[in-house]
Amino acid sequence: MLLENQDDLRERIGRKASTVAIVGNIFLTIFNFVIGTLSGSSALIAESAHTLSDVLTSLIAFVGFKIGMKPADDDHQYGHGRAEPLVGLVIVVFLVFVAYEILSGVYIKLISGNALVAPDLIAAGMALVGILTNVVLTKYLLSAGEKIHSPAIIADGQHQKVDIFSCIAIFVGVLGSQLGYTFLDPLVAIIIALIVIKTAIQLGIDNVNILMGKVPSNDIIKEIESKSMKVSGVKGVHGIRINPMGPYCSVVLHIELSGELKLKEAHVIAHNVEHEILTNVSLIKIATVHVCPHEEECGTEDSL
Repeated sequence: MLLENQDDLRERIGRKASTVAIVGNIFLTIFNFVIGTLSGSSALIAESAHTLSDVLTSLIAFVGFKIGMKPADDDHQYGHGRAEPLVGLVIVVFLVFVAYEILSGVYIKLISGNALVAPDLIAAGMALVGILTNVVLTKYLLSAGEKIHSPAIIADGQHQKVDIFSCIAIFVGVLGSQLGYTFLDPLVAIIIALIVIKTAIQLGIDNVNILMGKVPSNDIIKEIESKSMKVSGVKGVHGIRINPMGPYCSVVLHIELSGELKLKEAHVIAHNVEHEILTNVSLIKIATVHVCPHEEECGTEDSL
């Protein structure tokens, strides 16, 4: 029942985070495009394309989150959690596409000569609005994503974070253009594209690491060992192996018990260890506990 309540809470937080991100980015997309067009800011128009991608990636992140929440079944016995890092990689593709579109737009403006026209100061005002809005959205998404251990929502938050630096760059570019440095506006658009590419690379690495089974941190191993040793009868713990499944992990471990125990007694202790881990280690959703005698050294095959 406890795990069911946690799942319900996780779904509510994830759904709310995605809704806030979608609504906020729709607002930013419309205003960035309108004000960018009226002011003649190529950087602001580029940012509107980026915020439009934020709407799409927030939708994709939510779909991945919902799939990841599906329970285990006969075909997916460890659940559907890996849908979230897969969605994270889809977001990476979107980021690369956005960077390409921004650079293409700047190139067209440069060869046409339209890029060296100073945008109106209203573009700087919109950039300030964008900075404040994106700071709020980024903090909210990253906080929600970390709270529920959602790779998809964290990826969406990192995508959103790019817009903070983009808007700062736009603000500087518009002011510089007003002072006569008209080359700053297209230059800022190029900087935005490079920031997007950098974010895409880091997100790609993070989500590939999850799919490849990289352990989230050494702290979780210490926590599993600590909780296991609290169970009466456990004399040692070894062979802890963690398998990341997106928002959660499964773990296999060996506990060392007295060789004098009866099978039924050892079985009860193993179940107590499993309960202790699932109850107190938030990232662990599936635990498999093997038993071996404390008096003897377990062979290599026991830790596999």
